Amino acid sequence: MAHRGVPRFWLALVVALAACNGSVAGNTKDGAHVFQSVCAACHGPHGQPDAAMVARIGVKDLTAPELRARITPELVAKQVREGSTNKLMPAFAGALDDGQIQAVASFVASPQFLEQH
Repeated sequence: MAHRGVPRFWLALVVALAACNGSVAGNTKDGAHVFQSVCAACHGPHGQPDAAMVARIGVKDLTAPELRARITPELVAKQVREGSTNKLMPAFAGALDDGQIQAVASFVASPQFLEQH
C-alpha cells in the first residue's frame, strides 16, 4: 500500500504551487508548456512514463496506440480537471485554470503531441 500516499502528496504539491503563483503552470495558455510544467513529471516529457511510474501508480503511456485511438480533447480535459477514477492522478481543477486545461487537452489529443520527440 505504499502508493496510497502518492495522490495526497501530488495534490498537496499542486495546491501549494498554485497558492504561490496562482497556477502550477504560471500564466501560460500554451498546451505544450502546461504539459511540460505539470504533466511530464508523471507522464514523461514525451508522454511515455518511466517503468517505475507505471509500476507504482499505473501512469498511462499517452503515446500508446490503443489510447491514441480513443483520445479526444474532451476526454483529456475531463481527466485533467477531475483526476483519475482511482484517484492516483490528482484533479487539477483549481490548480490550472479552464484555459490551461483546454490548452493541454488540445495539445495532448493533437498529432503534434506525438511529433514532439
